[in-house]
Amino acid sequence: MAGMPAWALTLTYWLHMLATVVWIGGLAALALIVLPASAKALDAEGRAALLDQMQKRLEGLAGFSLFLLLATGMFQMSASPNFEGYLSTANAWGRAMLVKHSLFVLMLAVSGAQTWWLLPNLRHALLLQKRGRGDEAVIEKMRRRERLLFRVNLILSVLILGATALARASG
Repeated sequence: MAGMPAWALTLTYWLHMLATVVWIGGLAALALIVLPASAKALDAEGRAALLDQMQKRLEGLAGFSLFLLLATGMFQMSASPNFEGYLSTANAWGRAMLVKHSLFVLMLAVSGAQTWWLLPNLRHALLLQKRGRGDEAVIEKMRRRERLLFRVNLILSVLILGATALARASG
């Protein structure tokens, strides 16, 4: 990583890891702790209110984390002696990075489906239910989909960490 001051590289690694912990930690806390506990402890309305407030807080953190991950990741990648070009599979590091970034794009797609499709539809269905026109079966189907998407994203995040470890080990 010649040409880059050690402090700059250290800062990018630290920010990248911090953003990873915030994003994946928030996802893990939701999927493994908050969703299961709220399903047992709260009624549908209380659970919806809690998840709505959590989503509002996490969206900003996730957006900032995404920005940091992209900025620091590009900086780190271009500074790596293993970097032979975007989408390069010339070495094990490049293949691991390609897998990592492919999983990351998939994770973004799942997160986007949750944020801009599933959660607004769930809010709407809960509002209809509150007004006496909701369908409990539809709401339950959306809740199952919500849990599934959280689990998929959690699995993707674990695979991303694995691809990162593989890249580190092969570089």
